[in-house]
Amino acid sequence: MWAEESVFYQFYPLGLCGAPQFNDGVQVNRIGRVADWVPHLQKLGVNAVYFSPIFESDEHGYDTRDYSKVDCRLGSNADFAEVCKLLHGAGIKVVLDGVFNHVGRGFWAFQDVLKNGWNSRYKDWFYLRDGQSPYGDPFWYEGWEGCFNLVKLNLQNPEVVDHLLWAVENWIREFDIDGLRLDVAYCLDPNFIRRLRGFCDSRKAEFWLCGEMLHGDYNRLMNNEMLHSVTNYECYKGLYSAFNSYNLFEIVHSLMRQFGPEQWTLYKGKHLLGFVDNHDVTRVASILQNPNHLPLIYGLLFGMPAVPCVYYGSDWGRKGEKSQGDWALRPELAKPEWNELSDWIARLAKAHKESRAICYGSFRHVLLTNRQCVLERAVDGEVVLVCINADEQAFDAHFNRGQCTGVDLITGERMEINGGMHMPGYSVRYLRV
Repeated sequence: MWAEESVFYQFYPLGLCGAPQFNDGVQVNRIGRVADWVPHLQKLGVNAVYFSPIFESDEHGYDTRDYSKVDCRLGSNADFAEVCKLLHGAGIKVVLDGVFNHVGRGFWAFQDVLKNGWNSRYKDWFYLRDGQSPYGDPFWYEGWEGCFNLVKLNLQNPEVVDHLLWAVENWIREFDIDGLRLDVAYCLDPNFIRRLRGFCDSRKAEFWLCGEMLHGDYNRLMNNEMLHSVTNYECYKGLYSAFNSYNLFEIVHSLMRQFGPEQWTLYKGKHLLGFVDNHDVTRVASILQNPNHLPLIYGLLFGMPAVPCVYYGSDWGRKGEKSQGDWALRPELAKPEWNELSDWIARLAKAHKESRAICYGSFRHVLLTNRQCVLERAVDGEVVLVCINADEQAFDAHFNRGQCTGVDLITGERMEINGGMHMPGYSVRYLRV
């Protein structure tokens, strides 16, 4: 599938485009600003974009009002269709956020419930009970994880499921989207996910479904009948923590548990969405204690088993703290920037996409210390050694590899390997041997 050889870039459109924080009902074509980013995406080597919510909502996009309309703060459906057409013309796939677990209080069907109460024909679209809601409504309803501005949908109601599938069909028809990232997939009814997978498979070939998963066995929802991929939050934490604690064992052992050569490993042959930050977490440039590790953490992300995803602005080292609130992570950016980190990520993206071993290869470590690792990716006769030195000092690595010549896929540099190799301080190499 196309996603397995892709480099993703995530936009949070309401933030990126400078939309008002709360829906003011005024339609302005702000989403058109994304067109200015297409040359940046191409230069970076991106071939898939994931848009956080774009549909009409109360505030932040995850509180949907209407699945059929692009948020007026971003523009019209036609405005977004033009953006998708431009991205597709540049060879870039389009993935949207599917927020199907809950809606906002402004959702049209819930508004009918607020007006008509127990007489509303839509009362069974939600989980209503006798009582009073925190908003003073004359009934109680279930909110997502106690957030009563996010009204949980009843996905066991066939009418609700039909409405959501109708929306997805519209998105495919209007915008020719290539996939969905399912918000809080871990909360969704598994039968709904199965129905969605079959529906999407029947509507568009190689339509990609990725679910937001935080913990547990990802195979519960990632399998041949449900999701193609999930967000690899286990390794998100392991990535920055391993560098901050100078303990590469943490991330490498997680990867071995997920993808290693042993028969029992969890996700061998699967392609999880990898990331070092996103719209919900502190940006990686803010969380890493040593700024010299910033290029290295991307080197590991692009070299490990993953579909790598870069968050807008982080590709030039923008900072943002979760402690300052979600909107501090989702800023308005008038235009993209480019610096040495951007150039580095572009080289990593090129190497990643051009190597079948990195996209599809097996995984094992051939050398592992607290501050250095050499990881082997191999498929169909191609072998690539992903070599990371997180220390300031150079390191002479010794491992069981006979005499051969390696070519660094990042720089094109050739080097001799004979039972090991020299690793400069703060270095990353992808050696094809």
